[in-house]
Amino acid sequence: MKKHLLTTAIVSAALTLAAGTAQANDFPSKPLTMVVGFGAGGSTDIQARVLANVLEEELGQPVNVVNQPGAGGGVALTRLANNNDEGYTFAFGTSMTITYGPLATETAYQLDDFRYVAGVTLGQSAIVTGENRPFGDSWESLVEYARENPGTSYATQTALDRMIIEYIAQQEGLDLRIVPTAGGAGMAPLILSGDVDFAYSGGTHSGYAETGEMPVLLSLAEDRLVAFPDAPSLQEAGYDINPAEIRVVMVPNNTPDAHVERLAEALEAATQDERFIEITEERILMPVVYLSEEDVTQTLTEQTESYKALIEELGGVPGADD
Repeated sequence: MKKHLLTTAIVSAALTLAAGTAQANDFPSKPLTMVVGFGAGGSTDIQARVLANVLEEELGQPVNVVNQPGAGGGVALTRLANNNDEGYTFAFGTSMTITYGPLATETAYQLDDFRYVAGVTLGQSAIVTGENRPFGDSWESLVEYARENPGTSYATQTALDRMIIEYIAQQEGLDLRIVPTAGGAGMAPLILSGDVDFAYSGGTHSGYAETGEMPVLLSLAEDRLVAFPDAPSLQEAGYDINPAEIRVVMVPNNTPDAHVERLAEALEAATQDERFIEITEERILMPVVYLSEEDVTQTLTEQTESYKALIEELGGVPGADD
């Protein structure tokens, strides 16, 4: 009798394991949802929709794009952190939302609440200005002008770029007037009209690469920008900070390994797809890359620690008391 029970238990365990393996191998067996934490029409959304089309072919299931803007991508990550559907819902967004967002304000998520399936694009954020400014279109001239003209205006969009400009202002002894704006659509008219002197741009400047209406003063990527190679990086300008952005796919941290691996395979294929490369490199002027979960996780962890140190150096989160 005991032998029979033991045999039954072994068979049952084997069947359970086989069923679990089959379930993992069947992923995905139903439509998926890609959550984008920014509004329709922006560079992240444009890229996400092409990426979704490619992933549909790679995964054999529809990939529905849902825009859930708010808090610089934070609303979408709050939704994702509370999701339990094992990778069928994932977010596509920018790394600054997860590296700096929880440090700047109270959030319902932290860095370790997610798995970072893969990075697929390197961001090309920048500090920009407009045409015919009295300081020209060089960073050095802007700094000199701002020293001599207290109240020089800067348009900010995110908590991270606000910290960066406060750090620079402290290093250079500048007294700036900070103008909050809502995304690139809010920033661009102020720059083009001359109502503000310079500004942060997450990607809007790429639309003015040919016309020259929005010169780039400083690259906020790790290196110089692909489309604006004359602008120095932060490090080249003498600032010890690396806010390089990665556009990344994220899932909740309880997502099964096999599901993460399947998504990663599809994303790696997407980075080699001509449609994704064209929209990313030719339209929004950002380099396509493939960064593994391990590489992305290490980079984001290191950035988070550097931001913590910078906040301490600044004596708190810039703008928190505004």
